[in-house]
Amino acid sequence: MSSNADTSELANFDKQAATWWDPKGPMRALHHINGPRLRYIEHCAGGLKNKRVLDVGCGGGLLTEALAARGANATGIDLADEVLEVARLHGLESGVKATYQRLSAEQFAAQEPASFDLVCCLEMLEHVPDPASVIASVAQIAKPGATVVFSTINRNPKAFALAVVGAEYVLSLVPRGTHDYAKFIKPSELTAWARAAGLEPIEIKGLQYNPLTQLAKINDDIDVNYFLHCKKPQ
Repeated sequence: MSSNADTSELANFDKQAATWWDPKGPMRALHHINGPRLRYIEHCAGGLKNKRVLDVGCGGGLLTEALAARGANATGIDLADEVLEVARLHGLESGVKATYQRLSAEQFAAQEPASFDLVCCLEMLEHVPDPASVIASVAQIAKPGATVVFSTINRNPKAFALAVVGAEYVLSLVPRGTHDYAKFIKPSELTAWARAAGLEPIEIKGLQYNPLTQLAKINDDIDVNYFLHCKKPQ
């Protein structure tokens, strides 16, 4: 199932590899939201210390490294070669230990079933041909009783205006071509896929980002960016 990837999407992310960790570069919005999303994940998991954590679609390792810095035994997986190399190199520079592997969620699930206390899959589902397959693999990777956190972008006119037109073309918050509106996912769809995979949805929260103040916060507005917190039943 390594074919559950869009080669043009991978190429687009690899183009950003060299500037992934530049807080003022093309990926700067990702830096701005990383703190709030880390705190939300930590809250959902009831702490991170000594937990085995997987970051699916880790990119250049911003979240993976942050999870490791909070005491997690963190692993990141992705299929974009250059950004994975950037993640590894940054870890060597920072001294924060995390493991990175070039594997799809489906491949990893076959190797490591029921083995992680926490599985995160953030800003990734809207970039793959078959998000339901990724969700099923995430459920397979999670231990019984584990925490699972997804994040993605809602599919509606407001999300198109803000996440595509505004973020890519007006404010240049992310590189043009980062998002395909047709791949955005409604909360009802994500919740249904999670349940079909055997996960128990706990709550949905929004992530609101102000490009002027460069601040992000977790709230109940799920019109654009949102999280789904799930548990894998015991």
